Amino acid sequence: MSIVSVDSKAGIQTAIAAASRKTGIDFNYLMGQAQVESGMRADARAQTSSATGLYQFIEQSWLGVVKDHGAEHGLGWAADSIRQTSSGRYVVSDPATRRAILDMRSDPQTAAIMAAEHASDNKAALEDKLGRPATGTDLYMAHFLGQGGAAKFLGAMEASPDRAGAALFPAAARANRNIFYAANGQARSLSDIYARFAGKLDQGAASVGAAGSASGLDGLSAQLDQFGASLGESEVILGNDAAGGDRHWIETTLAQLNTSRSGANPLAREAINPLRPTPENARLAYLMLANLGA
Repeated sequence: MSIVSVDSKAGIQTAIAAASRKTGIDFNYLMGQAQVESGMRADARAQTSSATGLYQFIEQSWLGVVKDHGAEHGLGWAADSIRQTSSGRYVVSDPATRRAILDMRSDPQTAAIMAAEHASDNKAALEDKLGRPATGTDLYMAHFLGQGGAAKFLGAMEASPDRAGAALFPAAARANRNIFYAANGQARSLSDIYARFAGKLDQGAASVGAAGSASGLDGLSAQLDQFGASLGESEVILGNDAAGGDRHWIETTLAQLNTSRSGANPLAREAINPLRPTPENARLAYLMLANLGA
């Protein structure tokens, strides 16, 4: 298996696929968010804030998510070094350790898994408050407004979609006028703001090759065929998992995807969307990328 640098586009996509597989967070969402936030650049830095890396974490948000989830992903040393004060601020007493933790924002693998964990936290909180599954756009609203702000926005939009967003979020509107107001100065409605966020995510995903469910199925055809054929020719080993242990599961999932892309089962075609995958399909994407040398 060829090795591709994690700083390359393929390496970054593989890191995001792995994060999606581990957390169950939508792969297409994570790809779109990375494109929107940083242009898929692991070393991206904002000029007006401390935001850094693939997902443009500011320092406090990064320290918080590493504190909560670092130990789950081999970063116990970092989590243990972070302390939350009575005011809620995250601090690290040793300057060198603090810098090492913050520098991990520029590592795609660490950034992707922390972004996915952060999205997972937001997803659980939103679903608990809204009483329904959270979409990728819902998660981006939480990224933009915070959990509480997103729940307030989504609840208000469900009740009154034509309500002006600026009236509900005056501070956010002052800081982000282009989001809350049209070019002519007219305040955008909650539903319009939401639709613009959805479009922004979709455009971000499309720009890195995830153009839509139908084209996504067609675009996967050749890669699925190549991957399926490779099962009979070579062993696929990822970490400690041998291909033999995954072979039956891979073949079953490939069969489902092939049925979906062929149109033989319209219900399956609708249910199996490689651009908004289940954890099982995200796992397949990860295995496929690794096997093809990505």
